[in-house]
Amino acid sequence: MEKQTAGRDNLGKLAPKFAELNDDILFGEVWSREKELSLRDRSMITIAALMSLGLFPQLKSHFVMGKKHGITKAEAVEVVTQLAFYSGWAKAWSAFALIEEVYEEENEKKEEHGGIFGIGEPNVKFAKYFMGNSYLKPLTNPEKTNVLIANVTFEPKCRNNWHIHHATKGVDKY
Repeated sequence: MEKQTAGRDNLGKLAPKFAELNDDILFGEVWSREKELSLRDRSMITIAALMSLGLFPQLKSHFVMGKKHGITKAEAVEVVTQLAFYSGWAKAWSAFALIEEVYEEENEKKEEHGGIFGIGEPNVKFAKYFMGNSYLKPLTNPEKTNVLIANVTFEPKCRNNWHIHHATKGVDKY
């Protein structure tokens, strides 16, 4: 868990004790108890509580934090859909707008992923070797070079299932 400084950054001058409690106790001690409950689960619970209460400025911050803790856009949408029936339809509409905003920022930045090579296209052909989403950006044309060199970019929580590329006669087209 990274050290939280939002309390001190935003309220340090106005309410220093509150800022201290926020950063050191809530996020320093409670959120750091990852053996008891993962950061991802804590984020989901917090998102549910904040949406239920209609606390949308804090909800946006926790969607951002939840995304860092591995909550996907689809999972955030599912949480809000479930909560709509218990917390209110209008609150769900407001929460969906926040999800779109938080996760759209990620979509706009996807071109930055993959470094200088770019993100590429969804890695459909080799998806069986990954748990989660990955992207493939060929850097060579195997029809011209007889070799495939490519950049693979992983989304958060994506894992590679180790595998071997065996030498073959000719070139396998990706």
